[in-house]
Amino acid sequence: MENLQAIKQRFGIIGNDVQLNRAIEKAIRVAPTDISVLVTGESGVGKENIPKIIHQLSHRKHAKYIAVNCGAIPEGTIDSELFGHEKGAFTGATQTRKGYFEVADGGTIFLDEVGELPLTTQVRLLRVLENGEFIKVGSSQVQKTNVRIVAATNVNMHEAISKEKFREDLYYRLSTIEIPLPPLRERGEDIHLLFRKFAADFAQKYRMPTIRLGENAVKVLLNYHFPGNIRQLKNIAEQVSIVEEDRFITPEKLVQYLPENRSNLPAVVGGKTTSQSDFANERDIMYKILFDMRNDINDLKKLTLDLMQSGNSEQVQEDNHRLIERIYQDQDLSEASNIEVVQIPKSPSLQNDYDYAETIEEDESLSLQEKEIEMIKKSLEKNNGKRKLAAKELGISERTLYRKIKQYDL
Repeated sequence: MENLQAIKQRFGIIGNDVQLNRAIEKAIRVAPTDISVLVTGESGVGKENIPKIIHQLSHRKHAKYIAVNCGAIPEGTIDSELFGHEKGAFTGATQTRKGYFEVADGGTIFLDEVGELPLTTQVRLLRVLENGEFIKVGSSQVQKTNVRIVAATNVNMHEAISKEKFREDLYYRLSTIEIPLPPLRERGEDIHLLFRKFAADFAQKYRMPTIRLGENAVKVLLNYHFPGNIRQLKNIAEQVSIVEEDRFITPEKLVQYLPENRSNLPAVVGGKTTSQSDFANERDIMYKILFDMRNDINDLKKLTLDLMQSGNSEQVQEDNHRLIERIYQDQDLSEASNIEVVQIPKSPSLQNDYDYAETIEEDESLSLQEKEIEMIKKSLEKNNGKRKLAAKELGISERTLYRKIKQYDL
């Protein structure tokens, strides 16, 4: 069996991170078997390298290796792509076609983005995993295949199962061995190592001197979140190599190529999508409007009760001039002052003249800003002043929390 360093050189893998080494070691150990493997990790971490290692180190290395991106095939044709179809099975099926499972018989199939498979296709795939049988679309004949399946996904499979988007029995069939790959931000010094490799490659490709990062620029690079992982790092290295004339890169120059977007691509479990964020903003606005309306109604009820009790409209206007100005701020105050007051005669039969009037109680302050400040203070106290944990608890980004701390002088 080849050692770890030899495998890295053979497949062009760069880095010495402990989690990365562990993933490669698991791939080497599982390769000689026919066990199904599920590779997990965020988009752009290099999941496609693991199935190549497994195939090349297995007894199937001389047979076919087919990589299928399940998320790129339309739902209506994916069954035909994977399992084939008979002539006339559907409109446009002018001839019989072999699917990937038939073509790759004796070899390995890599199902990338397996979490995107439709439920009907998941049932067919489960049958292949259980007994190696499949049926072409439009056929009734059962066919056999001997294929090793390696799958990969950036979806949280347990959440997908709970939402009934992925079959639990298929998940356990695929993940006999699960190999997680770490995101780039957790790989420490590997980030600079990879950047230097990409910079050297682009310098050779475009026939120009290699760019170099200053010490402080390296620190900026290591502290960046990298939502796009290795793919994003490679793009940054290419942009800087082409655009910058000066081959020595300062932190100020490097920051220009680091987007502020911190959401994992294409999707990360636990994060908020744009539509959810927009909905939250609209909901907050509606709450603010409703609270303002409620306060106005309470003020009007109080003003009405004062008029009923005193019967002196001029005195009421004088005592409540600020309240009247606020309520009628969009109208001419002269019009508001000419409002006719209907005198309500006192009933001698009532011991308490106004028993029927609703008692007005002082409402608790419903200012959104005050509530927001209170929630931020409580969260910071609960998390011992750690902004990252507080932001996660409040459901906002750490940057937004920092801005609000400065805004409210907390």
